[in-house]
Amino acid sequence: MKNQYSFSETISTGVALIFTKLFYNKARLIRRPIYIRGKSSLSYSAGFTTGHFCRFDLPGGEKKTLTIGENCQIGDNVHIAAYESVVIGNNVLMASKIYISDTSHGDYSGSNQSLPSGPPNSRPLITKKVKIGDNVWIGENVCILSGVTIGDGCIIGANSVVTKDIPQNCIATGSPAKVIKIFNKEKEMWLK
Repeated sequence: MKNQYSFSETISTGVALIFTKLFYNKARLIRRPIYIRGKSSLSYSAGFTTGHFCRFDLPGGEKKTLTIGENCQIGDNVHIAAYESVVIGNNVLMASKIYISDTSHGDYSGSNQSLPSGPPNSRPLITKKVKIGDNVWIGENVCILSGVTIGDGCIIGANSVVTKDIPQNCIATGSPAKVIKIFNKEKEMWLK
């Protein structure tokens, strides 16, 4: 099925393509508006595509804290916060309104926990790496929280909140996300 763009969308996409080739030469298409705080911390590969209104919060500086693999397609309104490390593999497809963060305000486990009496913005930033494997499909409105690894070949269902690791070749849904199917290589089928 071929997309039929309106005249204004065709013009908007043309402007975005020129902008992309001028400022993000390896990318396929960066749609505007896009907000990248700390652009020097972004590393992306060929074929990178974004939708409208994406936001990347990065610390800036020499360290690459957001690494995006080849042929990644990110939908509209995707927000990624990467202060330590968010690594997104090759051929990842993301729907819209996704939130991915390696950061939280405060520590709520162990012996030195943050207190609820202080303002959240004054609590220390705690970071834990996030890794998303190759060939992953992430549905609409998904949240992926700090410290999570999603294996190669996974599908994360719409509206899921991923709080723990998801092994490769699984379908996970829910809040918190739980594995509901695993791909069986011998039978070449998704099984419960």
